[in-house]
Amino acid sequence: MRLFLLQARPFLRTHSTSSSSSPSKLKKPALSLEHFLQRARVLSLYRTILRSSKRISDPNTKKETLRFVRQEFERNKNVTDITHIRYLLSTGKTEWEGMERYIDGL
Repeated sequence: MRLFLLQARPFLRTHSTSSSSSPSKLKKPALSLEHFLQRARVLSLYRTILRSSKRISDPNTKKETLRFVRQEFERNKNVTDITHIRYLLSTGKTEWEGMERYIDGL
């Protein structure tokens, strides 16, 4: 076992460190704390909608609902203004709560 570790050490050393010649693929700047928190809330709403949509019995309605939800989230994915993000979250939650009442009534 020790022999294997000694032989593997040069391999680990060359592959565990990043070379300066390969640029990082992560070019996005770090999120502010407020953006990070809003992103978590957006993802939480999206997951809630996905989970709740399982209760839709009609397959066509479910498919159309999920398509609409995905399009709306993708359409607004580049919004960076915190106030606008909060507005979209509030509107999305309100709309989904209305949709849930409709689903529960079926």
